[in-house]
Amino acid sequence: MKKKVIGITGGVGSGKSEVLNILKNDYGAGLIEADRVAHELMEPGAVNFKALVKQLGEQILTEKGSIDRAALGAIVFGDEEKLKLLNSLTHPNVVKAIEHRIDEMEKDSKVRFIVYEAALLTGAEFEQRFDQLWYVFAREELRYQRLKEGRGYSDEKTASMIKSQPGEDSFRTAATHVIDNSGSLHETRQQIADILRLEGL
Repeated sequence: MKKKVIGITGGVGSGKSEVLNILKNDYGAGLIEADRVAHELMEPGAVNFKALVKQLGEQILTEKGSIDRAALGAIVFGDEEKLKLLNSLTHPNVVKAIEHRIDEMEKDSKVRFIVYEAALLTGAEFEQRFDQLWYVFAREELRYQRLKEGRGYSDEKTASMIKSQPGEDSFRTAATHVIDNSGSLHETRQQIADILRLEGL
């Protein structure tokens, strides 16, 4: 019997990490985080590291030989063709790695169900793999506070990050379930428990 795959999405600062930790620690979920997978594939020697250095040269490396994200960002900033090239080189490998991890977790008896987290999930190539899509919501002023206090971001950077993301309506429209993470951790836990009970997980 195939394990359920739950997609978790939500705006920056919504508290997706809290939800992921609860699902992993309390319910035995296997976690796949899109950003983490992408970062791992950019480590020296990994497939996307090799592809980028081959295409863009050693100008994108730091003195220690790792990818200089600032240099890479400067190359693609404002250049749509370069950005498309970057995505075409790296994105298929990320998708392949995620698919592989889902397949591995299917075989792992310790994993009750699989949770995949990314900031943007609608329209993803592997969206058909999701049995459910959960949207983690938090009030905008609370998201500002979390980003400024928790991550030390400036007002300008915080506003820019939040405004660059899709609006709440687009998330809610696509979601199977919505978790309001604006309250206490206890309230968030209760919502998760209710959804899992409803879904028979």
